[in-house]
Amino acid sequence: MENTREFIEKQIWKSALILTIAGIITKILSAAYRIPFQNIAGDIGFYIYQQVYPFYGIALILATYGFPVIISKLIAEQMEEKKGEPFKVLLVAFVFLSIFFIGLFLILYTGAEKISYWMGDRELSVPLKVVSFSLLFVPILSVLRGYFQGQNNMAPTAISQIGEQSIRVTTILVFTYFLLTNGYSSYIGAAGAVFGSITGGFCAVIILFYFWIKMRESHKFKFSFSVKGTGTNSLSIVKAITVQGFTICISSLFLILLQLVDAMTLYSELVSSGDFSLTEAKVAKGIFDRGQPLIQLGTVVATSLSLTLVPLISSAKIRNDLDYIKDQVQLSIRVSVIVGFGATLGLIAIIKSTNYMLFTNTSGSYTLAILAITILFSSIVMTSAAILQGLGKTLAPAYFVLIGVVCKIILNYIFIPYFGTIGAALATVAAYLLTTVFHVRVLTKMLHVQLFSGYTRKALFAGVCMIIILFSYQLLLQELFDLPEAGSRLFATFQSLSAVMIGGFIYILIVVKTNVLSEEELSLLPFGSKLQLLIGKRNKKRYSLKEE
Repeated sequence: MENTREFIEKQIWKSALILTIAGIITKILSAAYRIPFQNIAGDIGFYIYQQVYPFYGIALILATYGFPVIISKLIAEQMEEKKGEPFKVLLVAFVFLSIFFIGLFLILYTGAEKISYWMGDRELSVPLKVVSFSLLFVPILSVLRGYFQGQNNMAPTAISQIGEQSIRVTTILVFTYFLLTNGYSSYIGAAGAVFGSITGGFCAVIILFYFWIKMRESHKFKFSFSVKGTGTNSLSIVKAITVQGFTICISSLFLILLQLVDAMTLYSELVSSGDFSLTEAKVAKGIFDRGQPLIQLGTVVATSLSLTLVPLISSAKIRNDLDYIKDQVQLSIRVSVIVGFGATLGLIAIIKSTNYMLFTNTSGSYTLAILAITILFSSIVMTSAAILQGLGKTLAPAYFVLIGVVCKIILNYIFIPYFGTIGAALATVAAYLLTTVFHVRVLTKMLHVQLFSGYTRKALFAGVCMIIILFSYQLLLQELFDLPEAGSRLFATFQSLSAVMIGGFIYILIVVKTNVLSEEELSLLPFGSKLQLLIGKRNKKRYSLKEE
């Protein structure tokens, strides 16, 4: 039984490893480029870009984590049950997705003026029209990635993801710099940046077609053009793609959907409140949007964890190995809480210097500190949603995310007129908190496990100690160098990076020393063997004392 489990786990990890690495790289690229972009375009340029980005972000996630996974699953089932070649699945999927996304493209392109009017800024119509073209790549990307993944060939998907984001990021930075330095307006500069979604999508298509042609030339390409006798109903394929395609990536969509809510409400509500001029509202929204890359970078660990959890738990469910599922669930939630606490509290402690280092000034630091709290809840939501999907409960996370989005909409309209961008940040935290509660409650009831116990207090204690030390360290630096609170950007960079190393070391040391994770659990984590040295030294010391 044990050998069988180990063999299955190795096979699953081998299949998922390439996609996991690609997912981490693309997540980092997708978050990190916003920092130099904001430095080039300024807060107003960043505001314009972030207003239209959610439309591309939703399409990107569906074409990366949603539709390909479902298409690959349908193809694998076809091959396993020997119902025939997967042509019908690919054909139905491509036709349906083409009709759907061409329709969305026409709605977004022709309705750009109307949507920009709802956003409160009519000049956004040009960037909206440009971003609408990115929707046209979703059908072909989804079908090709789904086909390769259904053949258990993850390399084309992974390489296309990395290529897409690399070309997109390069286009964004080069076009924005060129347009703005040549006197074009911030809106045209942002439209040039959005054009990166088109060049990136085109690059991904080229890469996938290259693998497609290469496969044909190597005679590994077997394809039947007969759709009769495949035993698969077209309606069932459409239903699976529609329902499961959206639900399987819903946790990844959550942050994008909340950004979409802010894009539709925050700027217009700031202007309507009467406390902001049009320019001031744009700047305020741009400063608020600085929180998005910080949240994305803070949840990279949770993202990589969630990508590997689904196949592991799915295979354990097939084996009916409930004990293994419980162990994996408890460990996964514990790791997401520990990492979430560390990232959240650490960022709050150094938010001013980090804000200055990355975005040229300390504006909106308190708002960003509030937004940092979502890193903890986002880590738990992404992990628990992946667990529920692995257990076959794909609709539950979708319902919870929709509840969170509705909560965000309501609270935005209530909080923003009184508290401005801080109100929007509080609404985001509340939406994530509510969604987290629903996820945890369902998991606890399903598996009858205790997800939060003494380790949460230990992690919180480690985080508080880290915050106290980091605050003291930053005050000491300012006194030693006789600088004002803000200091220079170079000083802020040194302060932030050194604080990250000190805070990370302190937090990990306390977590390890207080036995939050066992030796066996540490061995499952990256650099776990290095962390075990701390435990080993402690145990040896205790043993030698007993000998004496």
